[in-house]
This record gives sequence, structure tokens and C-alpha cells, in this order.
Amino acid sequence: MRQAPLEAADIAPGHIVQWNVRSSGAAGADRHGEEYAGSASFNQDKHHSLIDETRNSEEPLASWLAVTFEIEGPLDQRALESALLFLVRRHHVLRCEFHRLVGDLSYAVHRPEEIELEAVGMGEFDTPQEVHAFLTDSFRKHIDTLEWPAFTMGAVVRDDGPTTVYLAFDHIVSDGMSMPNVVRDVQLAYAAYCDGTEPDLPEAGSYMEFAREQRHRYTSIGVDDDRLAYWKSFIARNGSLFPRFPLDLGTEPSRLYPAVGDTATLLDARQTAALEARCEEVGGKFFMGLFAAVAVALREEGGPDVYRALMPLSERGRGTWRHSLGWFVNTLPIEFSVAEELDFAQLVAGVRDGFAAMMESIDVPFVRAWELLAPEHFTGRCWPFPVNFLSYIDMRKCPGAENHARWQPMAHVWVSRVNGTTSWFQRDVDGLHIHTVHVDLPQAHRTMARLQHTLRGTLLAMAAPAAVPA
Repeated sequence: MRQAPLEAADIAPGHIVQWNVRSSGAAGADRHGEEYAGSASFNQDKHHSLIDETRNSEEPLASWLAVTFEIEGPLDQRALESALLFLVRRHHVLRCEFHRLVGDLSYAVHRPEEIELEAVGMGEFDTPQEVHAFLTDSFRKHIDTLEWPAFTMGAVVRDDGPTTVYLAFDHIVSDGMSMPNVVRDVQLAYAAYCDGTEPDLPEAGSYMEFAREQRHRYTSIGVDDDRLAYWKSFIARNGSLFPRFPLDLGTEPSRLYPAVGDTATLLDARQTAALEARCEEVGGKFFMGLFAAVAVALREEGGPDVYRALMPLSERGRGTWRHSLGWFVNTLPIEFSVAEELDFAQLVAGVRDGFAAMMESIDVPFVRAWELLAPEHFTGRCWPFPVNFLSYIDMRKCPGAENHARWQPMAHVWVSRVNGTTSWFQRDVDGLHIHTVHVDLPQAHRTMARLQHTLRGTLLAMAAPAAVPA
């Protein structure tokens, strides 16, 4: 499974069916009990505020995350509709309405038995280009942070199969690691309904319970709290809460620009295994070698000899949230030396130590640290300048990964405007891939192309000494 721009998805033409979601009742604690209402998570609150504040501006912000995947053979449309209904009923966060009352963002949840779907035929689409244009337009029209439901779903149906299923979500109800769960849930539920049985899936904990626990632990945290020590020490060395992306993108301060996405394969499966073997030889893990390579490539392109970046980390743990939908992501700064005299083992050791130091503060929500330690930037439309941001996911470890070769899932991200660049790295059975979103400026295109070329060369050089059997 990879993440790539939607236009990179190979979706054949066909007849498109969309499912509208509605509820036969009202949401909230007054009808269903306290577990059906509460305060949203810090991530959700910040996201909702940003979208709300820019809605009527000249540069309104919007974004979505989507997933596409294949169902083999002739489609049983009734079974697919039942599988999609099962998904919405299974996950509390998809049944949440959000309301800004006084202060915090609140949510109210619809009961699962009150959720209904309505299939709507959207017509025949004769070319892949027409399909892509329809999906892009549909996602932008129907996914709204401020309205329920904050997602849309449908399928491109073909008489001779396979069927391409698509679901797209506002970030307020989902994150990147939710996409494999969406695929697995729908595929297994569909197979069960085709067989005339009910789906039997692992428990999926409620994201809203996660939000309640997070609020309980960190709403009252103050600027002098010892749990902010790591953040404060990072700020003291970096000069800011935010680590700056060190290369020229051609941007101006405090401006947002249209965004463009790009994807590429950096290493094939054999090369990826070779780099992993090299990392293990020096007591590290694959992602440590990847981070070291990114830092070296940035330095060679003119960046500093100390690497600093924001790194998103999953907060799902190993319990029932592993199977849930929601925004289970915290973001923390990582830093380590990338001085030219360091050899590979020393670089990996630096990443390992930097990661260990970062993980000691994994529970402190990024949004709270931002609000407390950089309040001058907290209400802005974006980060104060292009920020160095890097994400890594090993898709082979996601629920349902053993079936990805058949299901052909692909994740997609779209944002309306940005002021810098973001890079996501994914490893799957085919190798190591990168997806970047950056400002759509000539200088940014040149900078990111050069950096990607240098990064690929650095990764290959680091992998070369390891011998991997054919």
C-alpha cells in the first residue's frame, strides 16, 4: 500500500455509485447518554478552528484523505452497501457532529442503528480522466470539516469487474493510519455479507474515548509543567518551536500557495532489504537509516549539520485503537548530528538516541505544546515558515497487509494551500516510496527534484555494503 496523489491512481472507467449517509435521529448526550457527547481532541479542535476561521477568506483552507481499492469479480452491490453501512456504524468518529459552543469544540454522536445509506447512481464515465475529474470534484464539494458527515464514499462499477471502491474523509475524522483499517473493514465485511454471514472483526475502540482521556490528562497542563522539558530544550537549541525546512522553496513569509503532490519509488524491494540489513549490522532499525539518509541529503544540498524535524507518531498503541478510525497522531521534534565526519554507524546511533529522547515525551499533545510555548503563532493560518516535516510508515505491518496484493489499496492526500513542504515515506513489499506535497512554485519544484535525486543516491550508497541473498 502506498500514498500518492489521486491522479496517480489507475482507475478504469465505469458506472459510479455514491452512497449518501443520513441519520433518522438527533445526536447527543441528551438522547443517548454521556458516552455520546463530549469535547473533541486537541487535533480536532485546532483543525476545526483553522477551517472555520478561513472559510470566508480569500484563501479558504481545506483538505481530505482518501483511499481507493479493488473488489474482485462481479459486484454484489447490496453486500457492498451493507459493508459500508457496517463501517459507519462500527466507528464512533464517523457518526460525530462537531459544534463550537463556548471555548472547546464539542461533539455529539449518532446512534449506530439510526444510520442509513442511500445509493445514488452518478452515471457512466468513459475514460480514466473523467473518473479522476469526478472524484476530485466530489471530494472537494462533499467533504466539509464543519458539516456532518465529513466523508463520502462510492464505487466505480464495471460489468466485467473488478470494482474500485473509494472513500474520502476530512482530517477531523481520520488519519493516514486509518486508511488500511478502512480497507480491511470494508473488504472483510463485504466478503461476510456475500456469504450471508455477519462480519467478525476485532474490537475497534472509540476515538472519542481517546479524546476524553487526552483532555482529562492535558487540558490543565501549564507552561511550567515538567512534561514540557523536552520541548523547551529543543526550542532553546533550535531558536523556535518549529524546525525550519533548510532549503529554498521560493516562498515569502506568511503566505500560502497552491499545493502540488508528487510520488516516486526510492528503492526497490531488494535495495530496501539491503539498507535494512546494513542498519541491523550497526544496531539500528530501517527507519533510522532512512532518517540518516534524509539528513545527509539535506546537508549535501546546503542544509545544516544538525538535523531537526517534526515527526508524526501514532498514538494507537497495541490495544483496540489499533483497529480504529480517528486522528491518533502526535507530532514531536527530533534532532541529531549529521556532521560530515560521522560514519554510517555513528549516524544511525545519533538517530537512535534522538528518537529515544523524543519518545520520552510522546504523550504530550503537540497542539498543547504549541499553544503554551509558541502562543504568538498558535492562531495563525499556518506555521510561521516552511517546516521540516517527515513521516514514515511500514505498510507491511498494517492490519490487512497480507491481502494488499489482491486488494490493491492506495492512500491519497489533498490540501488546498500550503506554505512549505511535507514528505511521507512508506515501505511496502515493493520497496520504499516517497510522497511529497509542496508549494507549487518553480523554485520549489527545482529544490525538491534535486533533493529527491540526492536522497536516492544517498540511500543506495548506504545500502551498498550489505549483501542480501537473491
